[in-house]
Amino acid sequence: MNQPASPSSSPAAATSGSSVDAEAPAPVNEFLNREVQWLAFNRRVLHMALDDRTPLLERLAFLAIFNSNLDEYYQKRVGGLKRQVKAGLRTRTPDGMTAEEQLNVIRELVLPMLTQQAECFKNEICPALTAQGIQLLEWDELTDADRDFCETYFRTNLFQALTPLAVDPGHPFPFLSNLSTSLGVMLQGPRGVKRYDIADDDEGSARLQFARVKVPVVLPQWLPLKAEEGGGQFRFVRLMDLISHNLDDLFEGMKIKHVEPFRITRNADIERDEEDAEDLLELINQELRDRRFANAVRLEVDNSPHHPMNRFLLHELGLREDDVYEMAGELDYTDLWGIHGAVSRPDLKYEPWAPVTHPRLVDDEANMFDVIADGDLLVHHPYESFATSVERFINDAARDPKVVAIKLTLYRTGTDSPFIPALIRAAEAGKQVVCLVELKARFDEERNVQLARKLEKAGIHVVYGLVGLKTHTKTAMVVRQEDDGMRVYAHIGTGNYHSKTANLYTDLGLFTCDPRLTHDLTEVFHFLTGRSIKQDFKHLLIAPINMRRRFVEMIDREIEHTQAWRDRGADPDDPNRPSITAKMNQLEDQRLVRKLYEASNAGVKITLIVRGFCCLRPGVPGLSENITVMCVIGRFLEHSRIFKFHNAGKPEYFIGSADWMYRNLNNRVECITPIYDRGLQQKLQTILDTMLADQRLAWDMDADGHYALRTPPTEADPHTAGPAVLGTHQHLMDLTRCQLTDE
Repeated sequence: MNQPASPSSSPAAATSGSSVDAEAPAPVNEFLNREVQWLAFNRRVLHMALDDRTPLLERLAFLAIFNSNLDEYYQKRVGGLKRQVKAGLRTRTPDGMTAEEQLNVIRELVLPMLTQQAECFKNEICPALTAQGIQLLEWDELTDADRDFCETYFRTNLFQALTPLAVDPGHPFPFLSNLSTSLGVMLQGPRGVKRYDIADDDEGSARLQFARVKVPVVLPQWLPLKAEEGGGQFRFVRLMDLISHNLDDLFEGMKIKHVEPFRITRNADIERDEEDAEDLLELINQELRDRRFANAVRLEVDNSPHHPMNRFLLHELGLREDDVYEMAGELDYTDLWGIHGAVSRPDLKYEPWAPVTHPRLVDDEANMFDVIADGDLLVHHPYESFATSVERFINDAARDPKVVAIKLTLYRTGTDSPFIPALIRAAEAGKQVVCLVELKARFDEERNVQLARKLEKAGIHVVYGLVGLKTHTKTAMVVRQEDDGMRVYAHIGTGNYHSKTANLYTDLGLFTCDPRLTHDLTEVFHFLTGRSIKQDFKHLLIAPINMRRRFVEMIDREIEHTQAWRDRGADPDDPNRPSITAKMNQLEDQRLVRKLYEASNAGVKITLIVRGFCCLRPGVPGLSENITVMCVIGRFLEHSRIFKFHNAGKPEYFIGSADWMYRNLNNRVECITPIYDRGLQQKLQTILDTMLADQRLAWDMDADGHYALRTPPTEADPHTAGPAVLGTHQHLMDLTRCQLTDE
């Protein structure tokens, strides 16, 4: 791995004169590595599980989230890097690493985190659960009654469903599905029976046969056992262990010599050529088929592996030794979601939160379009209800006889989405309904294909998106016939039209009928559904058309305003100092990063709240000394994007769907809207101020990409505690409750 330059290094050090002083520090690298910084983000997620201040069952949940994040990372990012290596590409990242070097660094960083995860689970969480009457039992800890129960369960629910698959000349190596858990079984048959076999290092010259048993995914991976009198109220055993200890029933007449669980991950980074596709729907279906059989990229085994079996698996899967991960704890921590859901112990979970209805929407008999016509409305999920705002907007539009058209973009939505029946009802009532379904939403392609077909069957006009561009914008518009003509009502948000994630992700949504915005949004839908080649928008920032240019112009404007600030004495605490505050999920776009460096060197104060990976180096003298980067990790996933530009004391605020990443600015259709209303601007400012004041969940990033967790004050009054003590999420929950009471 390339070592980062000292934060005190300056680009000028290598260019001051014709010769370079041997003692001078090397020029600082402008960018941090994306893959390394993503792993730094997931380490912060893991910390929520390690932190004993997190409620006990939520610690289990964060172990599962960390695992799930890593699964997706290996499918997408590691899969892509492996494809580069296989193709012989030697392209280097902005920080100077090849794909092969990045793969080596990824393994070096992941292994210690897996060790931390396992130690936390086995040495901290499991004993703490046991003390609370929640037992996650090993097989040898079961009572005779427990084992009788497990044997009955095996006979009743598993024996007929399991399919042992042997490997021999008549039985090829079986297909292993992505992220599936299997039991590898080494068998010894009667003498004289010739079979395809494997040399066993532990048995000298013995030859053993391999078989595989897949652990069913449709059953609970932790089987609940009966509570013991005076013992644990909640008791569980792994389904995998139950199967493992009943394998004799599946391999009658054979001697079982070794049993080892394993799990594989396949590449999800599949190439496709949309330009030559005659049917985008069929192209996505083909990609799903290709992904199912894509190359393996990772093999996870337990920490006492049977090496001959491992070598056999590596050969059959086309993997290398450094693709094997020995898991000291669980093979798949995502199974712990079952425990989190099954155990009814509210005292060991986060305080339940029921989103409240926005004060202007509490009268559910009121016409929502009249409410919006009275002034723009901004909702903040999950603090404010998604159901009584966004869902209501679409439901009311479907029922309202004055509505003539509904247009909506769907990137991700739930299988039981309430939007679908509402759109179908609208179409059946004769309204024009247009739904843009993004088929290329990673890991949701199959769901979106099924959704598109369902909508088409209902007579809804379905658009699959634009060739070469993902439609990532979160927008809806309703056209209504009113006394003075047609009026457009719109919702522009930062998150998906997904009712479940709206209770877990923090997102913002603007409801408006401001013609400045709705005219532009109408043009956006014409761009998406027709052949419009509009090259500019007056108010909305639309990628890939004008968003990058508009952001650059606003940064340049702050740079220009620094001269007046310098004329006033360049006081760093001047409230009118040119500044930029931006909250997003990821920051990677090189051109924007360089523009931020330019602004920093001019004196612009830049505050970045970046939840995930950030490739910008903050706080480097001569490069980014006026830039700070922080993030908040907690019970809710920070997903909203907010951008604020000081604008010489007349601040401008924006929200929308785009991060400052190359793909968002160049390869996706994105929408960011200005927030004009002063009251709504203050609401955004409260969110930003809350996060910046957080000392409980906030992390600060240094120039080398390392993060330090802030420490809350110890002598704060609990009755007046704000975000510094409570953290962002609890403070905003309390604030939302208070505002509802005030209303």
